[in-house]
Parts: sequence; structure tokens; C-alpha cells
Amino acid sequence: MAESGESGESGESGESRKLQERLLRSDRDNRYLRKDSDERKVIEDVFDRSTLLALEDLISRGSLHALHGVVRTGKEARVYYGVDAGGGPVAVKIFLVSTMDFRKRMAYIAGDRRFGKLPSGSRETVFLWTRKEFRNLQTARDAGVRVPGPIAFHKNILVMEYIGAPPEPAPTLAESEVDQGDYDWTFETLRRLRRDAGLVHADFSEFNAFKWNGQRVLFDLGSAVLLSHPQAEEFFKRDVTNMVRFFRKRGLMPRDADSWMAELVK
Repeated sequence: MAESGESGESGESGESRKLQERLLRSDRDNRYLRKDSDERKVIEDVFDRSTLLALEDLISRGSLHALHGVVRTGKEARVYYGVDAGGGPVAVKIFLVSTMDFRKRMAYIAGDRRFGKLPSGSRETVFLWTRKEFRNLQTARDAGVRVPGPIAFHKNILVMEYIGAPPEPAPTLAESEVDQGDYDWTFETLRRLRRDAGLVHADFSEFNAFKWNGQRVLFDLGSAVLLSHPQAEEFFKRDVTNMVRFFRKRGLMPRDADSWMAELVK
């Protein structure tokens, strides 16, 4: 299958529209099938021909069966509720080639010995970022860190375990009442990710951890870097400082960032 395939020809546009309708077919009131022009523009911004073909490839592999509504949106990616071949829920994260700020992302890729030569174009950078998040999820999971289980990836699409009660995603720590258990989990997760997985999250915040059914689940590991990365210690200190600040705002402040840093880097 070709890596790209974008074209301005009317035949290509018609074929892409048919792919959109088939891949996004869901309940009658699915917001992505409404005829509203703004909604249609959202579809066309996310589902360019390359992305549609990547979705088809994942379906042909059996990693995905259908795609339903969006559950989380951001400037650089959208997460959809999908189902696998057995009807089970999966989260489908689609990175947006058109809006991702690649210059900012290069700091998290350069210096990572796992990926060799840096990509030369924006599309290749997105594909590498997707692969990087998948690899980081595998590494964290294998080290015993609770993350969404990685299932598959292709081009700019990542399929993983769905956390929540579909179609609703699990709430994040930012959206939850937090307690001492959340505090303890957070700093133990920072420790385990560093010590056992050899990773620094580099974007750890209250918005990147779910709290669901007695579990806490770390996600958004695209930024995570190896300890050998030249900025790993700087990123780690930022993660620790972010979480100390969050819990302090919520009334939990047993220790400051410097105290945690001294313990966690041992």
C-alpha cells in the first residue's frame, strides 16, 4: 500500500468521501455524519486520504472494525471510540498532520537512539511520533507501569486499550477528587517509569492520568524519552514539579519538588 496518495482530482475526492462515510458509519445521530458544514470540515481535516487508507489497513489486519465518535480533542490529535473485530472497545488516536507543531516535537525525538536518523518532512515526523508513542507504551507496560495497552499502529494512527465506559472516556486526575492514594501513585509511577522502564514521561500532568474503577492509568507517552536523552533530567524535574504543584493546589503537600527529586533519582 502506498504511503501517501493525496490528490486534488475529483475522482480521488469522491472515493475519499465514500471511505469517510463507510469508516465512520455508526448510529444515525453520530455527530460525524451530520450534514452541517462545520462538522464536515472537521471530518475532512482529520481524515485525509492517507489517514483513510491507514484506517483501512488496520481494519484489514483485524486491529479495528469500526470507528465511532470522538472522545477527546486537541490541537495535534483526536481520540475516537472504536470497536475491534470482536466488538470490544478500543481507543483510536489520530495525529493531525496539518496542525502538529513539529519543531517543538523534535526536542523529544532528537537524541533518542531507538529511532536513528531524524525525519526530513512533517508527515514522516508524525509517523515517527506515532511509532514512538506505541514503543513507549510497550516499554512502560512491560516494566509494570499501568498504561493503556498498545494494540497496533500505522502511519499517524495508534490503537490502544479503551479506558472508561464507552462512549465516555475515564476522567483524568484533573477532573476527579484526589486523595493520598493518588498522590502516592503519582510519585511511585514517576519512580517506576524511570527506574524500571528507563523512561521519563516529559509531559506528566494531571491531564495525562486517568482515575477509573479504583485504577490510575498513565497515558500520552508520545513525549517520553530514554534516560540517555540529553534533556532527560530537565524533563524529569519538570514532571515532578508539575505534580507537586497540582497536589498542593488540591491541599496535598507533604513534600516539595526538591525533596522528591532527591529521592526519585537515587
